Amino acid sequence: MQIQRHGTKRRYSDSVVHNGTVYLVEVPSNLDGDITAQTANLLAGIDRLLEQAGSDRSKLLMVTIYLADMADYDAMNAVWDAWVPEGHAPTRACVQARLANPGFRVEMAVTAAVAQG
Repeated sequence: MQIQRHGTKRRYSDSVVHNGTVYLVEVPSNLDGDITAQTANLLAGIDRLLEQAGSDRSKLLMVTIYLADMADYDAMNAVWDAWVPEGHAPTRACVQARLANPGFRVEMAVTAAVAQG
């Protein structure tokens, strides 16, 4: 059983790949941005992590979205809908949560398939 970890720190890894699946969590780095800017920034980070793991957004399986305020739901979805490839939407949950950093408007936990080869 091989487990690959990327960007591993003492507390967490940026992503973990096991048995053809990548698991990752991403937060925005632009904490001064509104929900639209933070979502775009976060999704660009997910793209980078998926590529590093040998995957891409067309291979998304499950995404859990955490919003600091459900009032941001429609604006976040506008960015999300433009990012997810047509016909490749994952299963998804979206919940309101108190996030670890008060500057975070959004956080996402992602599970995706990795190309086998």
